[in-house]
Amino acid sequence: MSAPLALVLTAPGTNRDRDVADALELAGAAVDRLPLHRLKDSVDRLREARLVVLAGGFSHGDALGAGAVWANDVSTHLADELRSFVADGKAILGICNGFQTLVRTGLLPGSLDHNSQGTFTCRWVTVEPTSTPSIWTDGVTGPIEFPVAHGEGRFVADETTIERHGALRYINGTNPNGSQGDIAGVTDATGRILGLMPHPENHIHPTQHPRWHRTQRTRTLVEQSQTLGLALFAAGVRHARRI
Repeated sequence: MSAPLALVLTAPGTNRDRDVADALELAGAAVDRLPLHRLKDSVDRLREARLVVLAGGFSHGDALGAGAVWANDVSTHLADELRSFVADGKAILGICNGFQTLVRTGLLPGSLDHNSQGTFTCRWVTVEPTSTPSIWTDGVTGPIEFPVAHGEGRFVADETTIERHGALRYINGTNPNGSQGDIAGVTDATGRILGLMPHPENHIHPTQHPRWHRTQRTRTLVEQSQTLGLALFAAGVRHARRI
């Protein structure tokens, strides 16, 4: 079976697209990194793909708010195509700035506000999947450990939205931004769109963990546990192979 095609969408200012491409390839996908303006002129490429990932970074310098300009571009040119993409059983992942973009387009519920402490935060966090189904967390047991790097990541929504759409939560007191319900990631009603603030693409090898070098016991725990963010990409690729 040929590797399913995954498109990694970028915009001016995104900076994690190479990391995402590495993660998807390690998980078994064929990857094409594609600026959004090129996809607008070549929608056939979207029809060939089975996965779309909106990479993190600072698209358009976060002018007018994090992800705002990118979201406007997506909404204007590709909103209908992306909804059809998901209706066909395919899946979308938005990471950090990509998550902010998906929320601002209305493809994901709720909103993302400034961190409760009012400052940018860059640190490692621990998350686990909730009982809310998502193809991106299917078979992922957690805990998963990876870094966050954002200034606007506090998820805000009513309790019903949190209960129905919260797919990942911060645990062990690692909530870095004051998100309601400790929510780290949310899914849409289909379970095929997932947005999350942490960066799973930055923990695809055990040696990326900050405690890797400290003791043999720590190295063994990291290697043998489900802490790698790679698990999310592997789940997405498994789904893509079934389409």
